[in-house]
Amino acid sequence: MEPRSRGAAPGGVSVSAVLPAGGSGERLGGATPKQFCAVQGRPLVSYAVRAMERISWISDIIVVVSPENIETMKTIIEKYGHKRVTVVEGGITRHRSIFNGLKVFAENEFSSHLLQKPEVVIIHDAVRPFVEEDIVSKVVMAAKEHGAAGAIRPLVSTVIASAADGCLDHSLERARYRASEMPQAFLFDIIYEAYQQCTDYDLDYGTECLHLALKYCKTNAKLVEGTADLWKVTYKRDLYAAESIIKDNLSQQVCVITNVKETLAQVGFLLPESLKSQIKVEAISVSLSKNDSCLQNIISGQCYNFVCVNDKRWAIQETQELVDMLEKSNIPLLCPVVLILVHLDIPENNFFGIGMEDLTTIKKFARETKKKNILVYGLLIQYK
Repeated sequence: MEPRSRGAAPGGVSVSAVLPAGGSGERLGGATPKQFCAVQGRPLVSYAVRAMERISWISDIIVVVSPENIETMKTIIEKYGHKRVTVVEGGITRHRSIFNGLKVFAENEFSSHLLQKPEVVIIHDAVRPFVEEDIVSKVVMAAKEHGAAGAIRPLVSTVIASAADGCLDHSLERARYRASEMPQAFLFDIIYEAYQQCTDYDLDYGTECLHLALKYCKTNAKLVEGTADLWKVTYKRDLYAAESIIKDNLSQQVCVITNVKETLAQVGFLLPESLKSQIKVEAISVSLSKNDSCLQNIISGQCYNFVCVNDKRWAIQETQELVDMLEKSNIPLLCPVVLILVHLDIPENNFFGIGMEDLTTIKKFARETKKKNILVYGLLIQYK
C-alpha cells in the first residue's frame, strides 16, 4: 500500500517518534511480552505503531525491542504493512532502550544509515495503543515552545508513603499531583544531551524522561492534560479492556464509497451527513476499478465497515475490486468486514428493479466473500 501523504507538522517542525517495546511483561504474567500479545488477532505493538503511522507529519517511527524479538517485530511490520518504521535493538532497561532509539538519528553504529535528525522527537510506549493525533499535536507544540512536554492525568488513588516498620508515614495531597502519561515530546537536542549526561544509576533505575530533561538540561517540561484513553496495558485484565475498546471503535466507524457521478455524489453526501451524529464517517468519491490511494489509506487504518453506493445494473466487478483490496490488507483476518451494497434504481437508467439472475449472482458473491470473513449485504433504493 502507498504511504499516506505527508502533512505539515504543528509549528512547521520536523518530527519523529521513538516507541520503547523491550519490556518483558513480568506484571502481565505468561511467556509472551505484553507488547506482542494478540488483541483482536493483532499484536498490541502494531496498534501503537499504526496510531503513530496514521499521523502523516511523523517522518520516522523507531521501535526499540529486545534482541530476541527483533525478527518478531520485523515480521509484524511486514505482515501488517507498516511504513516509515525502523527496528532498533534495545538495552536492559527502559532508559537504555530509549537512548538506543535516539542514537539512530545521531550515531552510525545503531543503524545501517543515519536517519534525518528531527527537531522534535516523540516518546511513546508501545503498550499504549489508543493515542490520538490531537494530544500528540499538543505535546509537540508545547515541546517546541518549552523544550519538553508530556501528557498528564489526574491521580485516581491517593499516594501514601510507609515508614520502615511498615506503618503509614504520610500521604500526598492528591489534588496537587498528577500521573505522568505518554506521549511525551522533546526538542531532540535537549533529550539527546540529557541521555548523554546520564549516570548509570539514572539509566538503570530511572523511568521518567521529563525528569532527565530537567535534571541535566534545566528544561522545565510543559504538562499537557491528556485524555482518558492514554492508559497503559500492564496487567492481563488490561488486554481484555483493550479488546473491548477496539471492538467498540471498529463498530463506530464506516467508509461511504460513491462513484463520481453527480447523483451518486449527492447521495454519498447525504448519507454521511445523516450518520455522522452517531458514528465516525469517512466519505470518498472514487471509482473502485482504479487503485485509489485514498481508499487504500482508509483500509490500512483498519476500517471494517463499508457502504458502496452505485447505480449500475450490478456493480459486481467494482465490488470485487474492493474485496481484493481488503484481502491484500489482511484486515478480514482480524475481524469480520461488513460490506453494504446500496443500489440506486434511477429512472434515467431505463430499468426498474433487479431480476432473479442478478439476485442469484449477488447471493453467490455473498457466499464466496463470507468464506473470506467479509459479510455482504444488499439494499435497493428507488431514487427519484
